[in-house]
Amino acid sequence: MKKLKISIIGATGYTGKELVKILMNHPKVELVYLTSSTYTGKNIYEVFPEFLNKLDKKLTNLDSELISQNSDLVFTALPHTVSMDVVPELLKKGIKIIDLSADYRIKDPAVYKEWYEKGHNKISENLLSETVYGLPEIYLDKIKDALLVANPGCYPTSIILGIAPLLKFKLVDPQDIIIDSKSGATGAGRKLSLGLHFSECNENFKAYKVVKHNHIPEVEQELTSIYFGGDYNKQTQQGAGIKISFTPHLLPINKGIFSTCYLNLNNPKEEEEILKVYQKFYQNAPFMRIFEPPNLPEIKFVTGTNYCDIGFTIDERVNKIKVISVIDNLLKGAAGQAVQNMNIMSGFPETEGIN
Repeated sequence: MKKLKISIIGATGYTGKELVKILMNHPKVELVYLTSSTYTGKNIYEVFPEFLNKLDKKLTNLDSELISQNSDLVFTALPHTVSMDVVPELLKKGIKIIDLSADYRIKDPAVYKEWYEKGHNKISENLLSETVYGLPEIYLDKIKDALLVANPGCYPTSIILGIAPLLKFKLVDPQDIIIDSKSGATGAGRKLSLGLHFSECNENFKAYKVVKHNHIPEVEQELTSIYFGGDYNKQTQQGAGIKISFTPHLLPINKGIFSTCYLNLNNPKEEEEILKVYQKFYQNAPFMRIFEPPNLPEIKFVTGTNYCDIGFTIDERVNKIKVISVIDNLLKGAAGQAVQNMNIMSGFPETEGIN
């Protein structure tokens, strides 16, 4: 059987490493090029010793021409605002791309520039309308035919999957949504940062970017589209776009995201009724697990997996529903979901090679 030839641009960040771990054991994939601007010339096992005697692959500089000649699909695991300088050239050569940065998640280029402080050039901007947001549980059919998939952010994955059924079926008020999320330290990437030093994180718990985290527009865009069932830009121009109050926190753990979502119910509902809505909405989604009340998910249930676990409770006293959504930020929040998208784009079983 001919294997799908895969290259990873940015293979030595936390997400790139997880991609390598999954794809080196994927039965239908051959890893061709692994690029790294920091470790060019080294073997992957010199950077990550756990690959010793498992994978013998030199890290190379980015060479778009060479990669496009020998790859069927490319993962771009680059920092935000960097992918936009790489993706158009590869796409022009007919290569399918899954981008793990935020560069193609936001449909409105003005909104992207506002939150990420760098704008697209015209060529890159023109790709936004062709890009498919890579959340398989919502956009499965579009992903199947996509050439460019924008892999969702980690916080957005947990939030959107957590409350999509409630918004889709108009069970809650689309306004006054409060999201309280916690993430392990790998969510900030592998770059050096004082706030992520062990002595700063250990035995500590803190909020950060409490009013302007750059995942906010991504979440609002997708929740608006789900609720109104239409064009996000049209709804926001009419002043109908959903806005959320989002507070992220840093947990003193390596991996995991725990999102607690507070929404006002439109009408009093029984837990059994809500449970059936979730079960039906995700009945064909292999990586979704819905907990029956009063059971709630925990981070340790999903660590090392591509699952999103969801539980909820209804607070009748204040007519609110509280939804708990939990994922591994490096897997369902990044690399695992990216491989899930690759499987869908390539006609493989959705769960192929993924835990």
